[in-house]
Amino acid sequence: MAAAVRITMLLFLAFSYDVVLGVTENKVEKFHVGVVLDLGTPVGKVARTSISIAVEDFYAVHPNYTTRLVLHVRDSMTDDVQAAAAVIDLLENYNVQAIIGPQNSSQAVFVSALGNKCQVPVISFTARSTYLSSHYLPYFVRATVNDSVQVSSITSIIKTYGWREVVPIYMDNDDGKGIIADLVDVLEGKDVHVPYRSVLDESATGEQIVQELYKLMTMQTRVFVVHMSPSLGSLFFTKAKEIGMMSEGFVWIITDRLANLIDLLNPSVVEAMNGALGVESYVPKSKELDSFTMRWYMRSRNDHPNDPTLKLNIFGLWSYDTIWGLAQAAEKAKVTKAKILRQAKFLRPPALKNSTSLGALKKSRNGPAILKAILQNKFEGLSGDFDLSDGQLQVSKFQIINVVGKAQRVIGFWTAQNGLSQQLDQRSNIKYRNTTHDLKIVIWPGESTKIPRGWEIPTNGKKLQVGVVTGNKYQKYIDVVENSITGVIKASGIAIDVFEEAVKRLPYALPYEYVVFNITKNSSSSYDDFVNQVYLKKYDIAVGDITIRYNRRIAMVVPVRESISKNTWIFLKPLTPGMWIGTIILFIYTGIVIWFLELLGNNKNIHGPVPRQLATMIYFSLFEEKEKVKRLISRIVLVIWLFFLLVLKSSYTASLTSMLTVQQLYPTVTNVEELLKAGECVGYPHGSYIKDLLEEIGFEVSKIKPYESPEEFHDELSRGCKNGGVAALVDEIPYLKLFLAEHCKGYTMVGPIYKNAGFGYALQKGSPIIGDISQAILNITGGDTITRIEKKWIGDQNNCQNVGTISGSGTLTFDSFAGPTIATGVASTTSLVVALTIYFCKSKQVEHENGDSDNILPQGEIKDGGDSDDILPQGEIKDGGHAEGQRQEAGAIEMHEQTNKLMYSGSLVIYRCERISSPRAVRVSSSAQF
Repeated sequence: MAAAVRITMLLFLAFSYDVVLGVTENKVEKFHVGVVLDLGTPVGKVARTSISIAVEDFYAVHPNYTTRLVLHVRDSMTDDVQAAAAVIDLLENYNVQAIIGPQNSSQAVFVSALGNKCQVPVISFTARSTYLSSHYLPYFVRATVNDSVQVSSITSIIKTYGWREVVPIYMDNDDGKGIIADLVDVLEGKDVHVPYRSVLDESATGEQIVQELYKLMTMQTRVFVVHMSPSLGSLFFTKAKEIGMMSEGFVWIITDRLANLIDLLNPSVVEAMNGALGVESYVPKSKELDSFTMRWYMRSRNDHPNDPTLKLNIFGLWSYDTIWGLAQAAEKAKVTKAKILRQAKFLRPPALKNSTSLGALKKSRNGPAILKAILQNKFEGLSGDFDLSDGQLQVSKFQIINVVGKAQRVIGFWTAQNGLSQQLDQRSNIKYRNTTHDLKIVIWPGESTKIPRGWEIPTNGKKLQVGVVTGNKYQKYIDVVENSITGVIKASGIAIDVFEEAVKRLPYALPYEYVVFNITKNSSSSYDDFVNQVYLKKYDIAVGDITIRYNRRIAMVVPVRESISKNTWIFLKPLTPGMWIGTIILFIYTGIVIWFLELLGNNKNIHGPVPRQLATMIYFSLFEEKEKVKRLISRIVLVIWLFFLLVLKSSYTASLTSMLTVQQLYPTVTNVEELLKAGECVGYPHGSYIKDLLEEIGFEVSKIKPYESPEEFHDELSRGCKNGGVAALVDEIPYLKLFLAEHCKGYTMVGPIYKNAGFGYALQKGSPIIGDISQAILNITGGDTITRIEKKWIGDQNNCQNVGTISGSGTLTFDSFAGPTIATGVASTTSLVVALTIYFCKSKQVEHENGDSDNILPQGEIKDGGDSDDILPQGEIKDGGHAEGQRQEAGAIEMHEQTNKLMYSGSLVIYRCERISSPRAVRVSSSAQF
């Protein structure tokens, strides 16, 4: 009986355990996920190990979650069709709620279309083509970086080192075409020219690669951007090393498509890439990353025992973070068992389990909720900030590497906020800048630390094509002669001498040859066509009298006439009317100031009638005598004024002497407005743009006449407008100097009408020699070389008295005496203000002291009922003392006058009052009472 009870209890406990276990298992909801990878590739192997660890880590950290990811792994075997078939099988037969993968962008295009049709999110951490966009495929989520994001960092490197031409080399597939199109657009926007694009097939052989490399060697560009898969990139750099293109002078920049996987390459391949720069994704260091790396290597040895060289890379980290993000989204979406059961009706019958019919695919009811949860999920992953809010991973940081030896070293960082920098400082407020100091020292190909200039003379021996023009009116500026037998072209002139001198000053040899361009005399656009040949790449550079089209510098050549009129009022001509009036006003003002200063100083010479005071004021303005001018401040003003008069007198004398003794040559007109008012005719070189300019100014078409040669214009100008000629020639200043060098007598140059920097040479936009040529020309024009060249062709222009620009008469204006005029006015005004200030201060002091003196009473008695000003005698007056009393009264009056004088001068002396023996009271002013 007891045995039966025990058996019954055991059966009950077993049943209870099964019930509890079943309830627990029923609470965990399975979330089916399809994983499609190329499991035979290094990236596929790394990702599979990372994904398995990620599932374990996530649910170890979140044991209370009610959802569990169930992975269904498929191998696409690097085949697009196989990847599509695997996805159809997962959607139809396993009812997956999300798909991770596929690995290649070409596979992702079709798989994303399937996911979009079934409303199943497709999350790829390796497909990076710019053609894949969540805007067109809303259920495609890129858990990696878009290729175009790194374009800005590559452009910053190129601009930092000043390279002007770049050749991209890329694979002929969607991955390659997408990023290169964006790269070229950004480079062109930064004035970096892309003369050629090198395209290689994904399955290109070594022979095909060598053939393309030799083609690149014939070009002058030496900066290359390489965007390839690891397999093609390994073969490419191996061949480049073999033919000598990894030597000094070359620049290689690899995108993160290859840089992120450089650790997976063969050491011999990495060694062949020595000197290359690369852009790779930045991964912040953390303890979690270190722990995961150790566990990953332990798991990888078990998963892939036959591949011991396998190393963890950025794709392994992105796959790990993708699993965490999807697991969180699944829990957030709350996929209930009821929903799964409702979707179970879409499962095929057992007989159709292997069906891959597209028509059998149905839409997932949970897809929108799962997609929303994925896009809203943000967290700190092993790879950094994991944010898929815009349908792709948001990354704004890259690190710049330099391949050295059999590894790579980090030489700097790039961020969207600060550009390039040696250290990644999140708190940095440095403005966006790109200089070579922003990166560490680079070891370039050939183990050189010298920055490559980015271009070389082509190895095919092709010379620089220099275009020159024939048929120029001014052969001293440029003249071209072509030997009809040998075809040798000989060019000469100022423009040619400057160009050849600039080439000699380059730090390298630059072989060139001249190519003739014939100017059509009847075509006004001939020079535009000439410059356009450079744009069409027929010429590398156009040399000649090419003017910058914006803000040209134009002047006029007009006849001169001798001034024979020596009129009576010629003594007034050295100064302009404004200068005369201003000098007179300043003369009067200075005299008034000095007169007033002396008046405040109680100078007795200024008192008297008004005519006398006016004469004194004029005298003060012309002479300095100690007997006349008493105060020091007045003498300072007078000295400054006399200095101004001395300067003005010297200039006036020199100008008047020149007018009376030197032959005067005046231009018939001094500006273009005079020509317009007089209705004169003007000439211009035939076929020049100046005709349109003259019409814009306001000249009638009938008044504008063309000419073909300097001799023809000389004849037209000598006749004048009334006799069928012209009154002035309007042309560019370099041409006018050549004309005046041949026709010095009788003409002069007036203007300029418009200004610019002169002539120049035309080169292709982004040409690598622009900087060196420009620097050489600046050195020539800034030294004595340009003077020597001009003397060689034009002669010494100092021998021609008419050469130069006449802008008006030689009279003196206020501009010539601004300094002395201002100094005189300021000195006079300042002295007056200082003197008035001192005077008023002393006056207030005197009034204060006078107030105190009124409290002192006189010793005499005041007679009752008498005037308070009548002082009574203290004693009796003796008979016969009348004369003595008068003398004492006179003395008192004299003392009163002296007191008034002392008070007026600011001094106050108090005398002791004595009794005055006088029969009369003496009336004194109240100011004399003590």
